[in-house]
Amino acid sequence: MSAPTFDLRPLMVANMACTMAMMAFVSLIGPIARVLGLATWQAGAAVTVSGVIWMVLARPWGQASDRFGRRRILLLGTAGFTLAYWALCLFIDTSLRFLPSALLSFIGLMLGRGLIGVFYAAIPVGCNALIADNVEPQHRAKAMAALGAANACGLVIGPAIAALLSRYSLSLPFYAMAFLPLLAFLVLRYKLKAQELHLRQAPRKVHLNDPRLRRPMAVAFVAMLCVSIAQITVGFFALDRLGMSPADAAQTAGIALTMVGFALICSQLVVRRLEWPPLRLIRVGAVVAALGFSGSIIADTAWGLWLCFFVSAGGMGLIFPSFAALAANAVEASEQGATAGSIGAAQGFGVVIGPLAATLIYGIEPRLPYLVAAALLLLVALWPGPRQRQAL
Repeated sequence: MSAPTFDLRPLMVANMACTMAMMAFVSLIGPIARVLGLATWQAGAAVTVSGVIWMVLARPWGQASDRFGRRRILLLGTAGFTLAYWALCLFIDTSLRFLPSALLSFIGLMLGRGLIGVFYAAIPVGCNALIADNVEPQHRAKAMAALGAANACGLVIGPAIAALLSRYSLSLPFYAMAFLPLLAFLVLRYKLKAQELHLRQAPRKVHLNDPRLRRPMAVAFVAMLCVSIAQITVGFFALDRLGMSPADAAQTAGIALTMVGFALICSQLVVRRLEWPPLRLIRVGAVVAALGFSGSIIADTAWGLWLCFFVSAGGMGLIFPSFAALAANAVEASEQGATAGSIGAAQGFGVVIGPLAATLIYGIEPRLPYLVAAALLLLVALWPGPRQRQAL
């Protein structure tokens, strides 16, 4: 089936809605942790646990989508996400009212966030596999960029709405955001047609060490690692390198991450117009992102840091849809779900390793995490292309 006959809009709405809900939690975990008496590492663990679960469950969800169908897995994922988010919402509201022990609060946040991660892991895997099923190889990067732009919108809008509503109550943003996963489920249920082309063939296993997936998995890992490095260190960088007060540093970090969201939207819209082969997009994006990270090393003002983050994110926006398309183009129809799961596992690994590695090397030198990110991206850009199948 050709690209114009496949309607991406239900997938875009579902992705944006679920990303908004996820990012609202991330933006509010700091104040919530302070009220509940949690340590900083406990707040970080509550955020990181979803990355661990994403890494572990991405492949099983992908294999399940090969066997039972993409649409069914997407509906199961969004339904489970909705129930888990409502449960976490109620727990947070109850905890803020009655202030249980720090240990009980920590366990509840970990369980709630972990359960959300279980079901959220199905959504990007199912979406990418569905695109690979229904969109021709030369258009896949463009389609995945549209999905990425929807995610980036959620990245920007979710924390913004949470910040506005948190003025009235820390619980209110969660009640508002709890309707978004339900919206995602309803849109997929009534607007996403059953187009399970892959079910004409028996699903085939795809091993993690499959040579066809080495490059896209490595790029996926590096991309998420670099994003995680930037997210976890920007606040500390504003404190230590720019000499700001905690309040000013928090504002500077928030604006920097907002710039990231806008840059991702812009660059993925550019991908839709360029329609370059995925490998070219990866190389150009890696060079641009490396320049942005390199500039962050010498940034000595808030404006300089914002500009560098915008450039970095612009490059990353070229990379993200491209490694998924590169992987999809390398395998057969019966392997798309398992392949999407493998790419998801690589991304999850980057989310897990990034914050840990960044905080460790930041203690040595605040600029070192950005230097490491730039070096890894340059290695991605310089990785020799395949001698055959240059169309990749």
